[in-house]
Amino acid sequence: MDFYSLNADRLQGQTTAMETFRGQVVLVVNTASKCGFTPQYAGLQELYQTFKDQGFTILGFPCNQFLGQEPGGVKEIEETCLVNYGVSFPMFAKIEVNGPNTHPVFKYLKDQLPGLLGGRIKWNFTKFLIGRDGKPLKRYAPRTKPEALVDDIQAALKKA
Repeated sequence: MDFYSLNADRLQGQTTAMETFRGQVVLVVNTASKCGFTPQYAGLQELYQTFKDQGFTILGFPCNQFLGQEPGGVKEIEETCLVNYGVSFPMFAKIEVNGPNTHPVFKYLKDQLPGLLGGRIKWNFTKFLIGRDGKPLKRYAPRTKPEALVDDIQAALKKA
């Protein structure tokens, strides 16, 4: 299995193949609308705007597994992302990132880059950087601000 063999449902319901993002540098993030890290949406949007024309994208996956910080449905998630933070990168349907119902995208990423908790996601806004070849490059803690990823994104974009 590789990243490009996976699929996920968008926030509006349509299924998207990760194959769609082949050749791009991808940042996968589990998000939440009512988290102390929610303001990171602004920094993520800035990264997206800065690098999208160079072959970079961000995939946001809302998750309600951490203190119920993503309790709403599609409308509430859209409102937080689009209205409050102007998010224009792809957002996906609410998923689970830990436990028996872990979404395949996160199961794959955690298997490739287990992190400090032996494969578990610690909290909202854990980030995974994936190279143009679909190989996971680096995992970032929730506290890592989006602007701290600039050098790694630029380095990944330069690789063929």
